Amino acid sequence: MTAMVSLKNIVKTYVRGKQTVEVLHHLDLQVADGDFVALMGPSGSGKTTVLNLIGGIDHPTSGELIVAGERIDQLKGGALARWRSNNVGFVFQFYNLMPMLTAERNVELPLLLTSLGKSERFKRVHAALSIVGLEDRAKHKPSELSGGQAQRVAIARALVSDPKLLVCDEPTGDLDRATADEILHLLQLLNREYGKTIVMVTHDQKAADYATHTLHLDKGRFVEERQSTEA
Repeated sequence: MTAMVSLKNIVKTYVRGKQTVEVLHHLDLQVADGDFVALMGPSGSGKTTVLNLIGGIDHPTSGELIVAGERIDQLKGGALARWRSNNVGFVFQFYNLMPMLTAERNVELPLLLTSLGKSERFKRVHAALSIVGLEDRAKHKPSELSGGQAQRVAIARALVSDPKLLVCDEPTGDLDRATADEILHLLQLLNREYGKTIVMVTHDQKAADYATHTLHLDKGRFVEERQSTEA
């Protein structure tokens, strides 16, 4: 199966004062097209760093990083921004919705960077809201939505440009168990029915059980992989 994500000998270092800290140590990773992978590990293990690299938010210090068929470690500036816009949808723990905008306007935001006309943007926005079950909340602002609904709007925003890959950073970390399970079922649906490749960082083993595979990071190295048992 074709790899959606390929990390080869990835090293990531940060400079803190006079000290250079190596956060990721020669990582290798293959995520197949259509897979759903959970990244777990203690705080400071490098999970979010891996996610930021895969999403093109950060650059590796060395190594080869191929995502959606592109050597994104070699892209910079506008080229990297265009690649992100076309290939990756981001879902965050705290939704990152604009409080003064309605749900449909929040979902539309990524499309404002494209050449799509207003009518096409409208179609895509409402298709995305329909997928997450919130078309009837299109005119509501974030303050008028529950936490689960707000996260669904955030997922619709991630979907609206029809990306190949979703990167999710603790997408259920601010939700109660029942609402978290609803969001995880939605992510599972997007993976199974819509073919989205998903890489999700989580501290929650119950959340990780929704994924196809779980990868464990510790001190910048993968230490374990196991098959999920979730049906």
